[in-house]
Amino acid sequence: MKSTFIAGPCVIESAALLDTVAATLVEINQRQGTDIIFKASFDKANRTSIRSFRGPGLDKGLQMLNDVKEKYGLRLLTDIHEAWQAEPVGQVVDVIQIPAFLCRQTDLLVAAARTGKIVNIKKAQFLSGQDMRYPVEKARDAGAQEVWLTERGNMMGYNNLVVDFRNIPDMLEIVPTVIMDCTHSVQRPGGADGKTGGDRRYVPQMALAAKAFGATGWFFEVHPDPDRGLSDAANMLELDKLEQLIEKLK
Repeated sequence: MKSTFIAGPCVIESAALLDTVAATLVEINQRQGTDIIFKASFDKANRTSIRSFRGPGLDKGLQMLNDVKEKYGLRLLTDIHEAWQAEPVGQVVDVIQIPAFLCRQTDLLVAAARTGKIVNIKKAQFLSGQDMRYPVEKARDAGAQEVWLTERGNMMGYNNLVVDFRNIPDMLEIVPTVIMDCTHSVQRPGGADGKTGGDRRYVPQMALAAKAFGATGWFFEVHPDPDRGLSDAANMLELDKLEQLIEKLK
């Protein structure tokens, strides 16, 4: 089975940023023979502080994502936080993502499944890989034809995550596509004075360890200048380091 790669900025900051990242992904696809799915969020509804940047919102954000699809021919992934968002999002993107904290929300899973799009469910920070059979059952019972699962770490005390890579083979017993979220797994949630911290230095090691445990895909939030990113700045991988890492994973 061909590996799945997902990459893009954490949040839609500007059309210029989307163009920069999308053009780079197209070049990588051409050189590496990959089919990277472009990811960006139209609304970060789970920011630590109410004063944090959330994004352009549903209507403008979907238009900007559709512009990327039409201009660059990339497949798209974005996340939803409320059930009513599933229908309009499904008209634009190829993969609807369920955030980790919301992976038990039945109405959200059912609404995503009913769009007919691929549903990517991120494993909650408080669940095991084996527990994810129940969100998958909800999506499949609602009509989802293809469901993916994504590992992104578990809470380890306060403001820290640890990845139990055994979750990957456990989830492969439930679905054939298991993604490693290599950037969110290095987060320190809420641990940076009102925002989420982390350490992007460990992103390559997360990716390679996941490969050893059988992951079939990888998720990277990338940015040309991560430290200036408006969300998840500490965790996003530098855009110019993405291709070298993908080459190793292939």
